[in-house]
Amino acid sequence: MAKKHKSTLQRKEAIEGFLCISPWLFGFVFLTLGAVLFSFIMSLTKWDMINPAKFVGFSNYSTIMFDDDRFRQSLKVTAIYAGFSVPLGLVFSLALAMLLNLNVKGMQWFRSIFYIPAILPGAAVAMVWQMVLRPQPSGIFNAILGKLFHIQPIPWLTSPDWVLNSFIIMSLWGVGGGMIIYLAGLQGVPTQLYEAAEIDGAGSWQKFRNVTLPMISPTLFFNLIMGIIGSFQVFTSSFIMTQGGPANASLFYVLYLYQKAFKYLQMGYACALAWILFAIILALTLFVMTSSRRWVYYEAELKR
Repeated sequence: MAKKHKSTLQRKEAIEGFLCISPWLFGFVFLTLGAVLFSFIMSLTKWDMINPAKFVGFSNYSTIMFDDDRFRQSLKVTAIYAGFSVPLGLVFSLALAMLLNLNVKGMQWFRSIFYIPAILPGAAVAMVWQMVLRPQPSGIFNAILGKLFHIQPIPWLTSPDWVLNSFIIMSLWGVGGGMIIYLAGLQGVPTQLYEAAEIDGAGSWQKFRNVTLPMISPTLFFNLIMGIIGSFQVFTSSFIMTQGGPANASLFYVLYLYQKAFKYLQMGYACALAWILFAIILALTLFVMTSSRRWVYYEAELKR
C-alpha cells in the first residue's frame, strides 16, 4: 500500500514538474529545435545565403578537420584561454565569496559592488578594457605599472605574446557571477558541522578542506560546467578589441565561426563549425559529469 501511495505521489510530482516547464518546452520545440536541425542540414551544404544551397555531404567537416589551419589556431587559442581562465575564475570567485560571507556590517553593499560587473553589457565592458589595456603609457595598466614598479609599457593588445594574457586577466572581471552562486552554497552549509569540527580540534584549513569543500562541491561542479561552456563561447570582447589579431593570436573559436558566416558568407561551413563546437563542449561536459561521482557530495547521499 505504501509503495502504491509513493508511486502515485511520484506521478503527481512528475506531472506538476512538466506543467511548470511546459512554457520552456513549447518554446524549445517550436522555436529552437527547428533552428538546430536546420543548422545541421545546412552544415552538409555549401551555402552563401544568396544562391541556393548545394549539398556536399561531410565535405565541410573533412575540410575543417584536415585542411583548415585557422580552425586549429582558433581551437588552440580557445583551449589555452579555457585552461587558464576557468581555474582562475573558480578560485577567485570562491575566495571572494568566502570573504563576502563574513558577518560584517554593510556586507550587502560589497556583495552588490562585486556582482555588478558580471551583469554589465559585454560590449561596454570590452570598450572599457580596451582603454585600460591601451599599449601606450596613457593606458591605465601601463600607467600603474610604470609609476609603481617602473615597468616599461606592455603591448597588451598589440603583441601576439601578450594579447591572450590580456583576455585571461579580463576574464576575472566577471567572477561576481560565480561568487553569488558560491555565496548561496556557503550559506547553506550547516553551522553544526563547523562546531563539530572545532570540538575535534580542527583548524581553519581543516574545516575548509573537510567541511566547506565537500558541502559546496555541487556548487563547485555547477560553476565548473558553466565556466567551461562560457570559456568556449568568447566572442564580444575579441570582436570589439582585436578582431582576432594580432597574427590570429586572439582568434577565438566563435569569432572565427562568425567570420566564416557573415564576413566570408560561408554559412554551411560555419554551421559545421558550430556543430563541432557543440561536440567539443558536450564531450567536456560529459567528462566532468562522469568524474563528478568521485568528488561531488550531496547531502541526501551523505545521510544514507
